[in-house]
Amino acid sequence: MLYSMTAFAAAKGEFEGQNWTWELRSVNGKGLDLRLRVPDWIEGLEAGLRARLSKAVTRGNVSLTLRVQSEDRSGALTLNEAALEDVLTAMAGIEARAMDRGLSLAPANAADIVGLRNVLETGSGAQETGALCKALLADFEGVLESFLDMRRAEGTALALVLGAQLDEIEALTTQGAEVAVARKDELEQGFRTALARIMEAASGADEARVAQELAIMAVKLDVTEEIDRLHAHVGAARDLLAQGSPMGRKLDFLSQEFNREANTLCSKAQNTGLTRIGLGLKTVIDQMREQVQNVE
Repeated sequence: MLYSMTAFAAAKGEFEGQNWTWELRSVNGKGLDLRLRVPDWIEGLEAGLRARLSKAVTRGNVSLTLRVQSEDRSGALTLNEAALEDVLTAMAGIEARAMDRGLSLAPANAADIVGLRNVLETGSGAQETGALCKALLADFEGVLESFLDMRRAEGTALALVLGAQLDEIEALTTQGAEVAVARKDELEQGFRTALARIMEAASGADEARVAQELAIMAVKLDVTEEIDRLHAHVGAARDLLAQGSPMGRKLDFLSQEFNREANTLCSKAQNTGLTRIGLGLKTVIDQMREQVQNVE
């Protein structure tokens, strides 16, 4: 099964006076990058969500946003006495050290203090976070499955597109092999004509030496290896598609090898038909590389 790195899922839920909304999305990336925006006052939630995502997804830039609201509008804010005591103790220590050094600090007001993290809490208190965390993690399973379903659906569509592009590359490569065989006679005739002109123009030239140089040129223009490697790459790419995700990096590397062989074929062409085929290969390979960027 091929997976795409592009997907989106959203859902809503509720539990004992708390309601929430999920948004889970991903785009392509070189590795796995998880970005979670979840309430930090629910102990253990982020770690649990991160573990589930890391197990289900191997590659892509993944963003998860969770918004939790309390249905109880009365007394929604609660003073955390322990946190307040810690803050006041720390402030007293800071002021004492500043005075020892002859420094005068601006006085803090109540707004400054309650704005500090954990001094004011929302909801019904810390005693509920354990049950709430459990409920959220259970609800997230459905969100994650919907997200993975979309990655699978996108991956199936990608597999069809990539398969068709590989068929086109194979067809063009086969045409290139046929043109290369026909071109061989043209090259040989061209080299014979060149040899005759050189011998006629340069009296005393070593015919064997000139013929040897022309033979070396003919070898350099031979495209048999490029054709063979292109066929081999098509087979390797099909094997990767059959293997399924995660293999996006391997397919990306292979698409670069495709491009390298097509470039070499064009540089060696010395023939209008073979050049046209080489350019056609480059076009399809570029299109394939764009699609490969979305494969997990």
